[in-house]
Amino acid sequence: MARFVLFLISRVTKHRDVTMEEKDMSDLVQELTADNFAEAVSSGTVLVDFWAPWCAPCRMQAPILDTVAKKMGDAAKIVKVDVDSNPAAAQQYGVQSIPTLVLLVNGVEVRRFVGVQAEGALTAAFEQAL
Repeated sequence: MARFVLFLISRVTKHRDVTMEEKDMSDLVQELTADNFAEAVSSGTVLVDFWAPWCAPCRMQAPILDTVAKKMGDAAKIVKVDVDSNPAAAQQYGVQSIPTLVLLVNGVEVRRFVGVQAEGALTAAFEQAL
């Protein structure tokens, strides 16, 4: 019985650690609203992820974006825009399917990706833009 209890405690502890790590990484990708979108994308190198919570490919893209954000650090930023909550931003960039990722440099689009993208493709795009 004692072994079983120790096993359960170790599993709960490991789960809690993974959850905290995931939370820390997801803090690197900022969620934008209609109020802060224009200011957030107007300067610097920004990758905008147009997504929706109900979109399975969008949910698949999220951990990849977290990893890229961690690699890029302060050199660039990654932001998310929920197309259901902020349709004007999606319309402004002509988003017709999601996920759509738009790479901007000082507010000007330099690259666009449609569908789930690999970490390497996104990192290479950032390196070219910087």
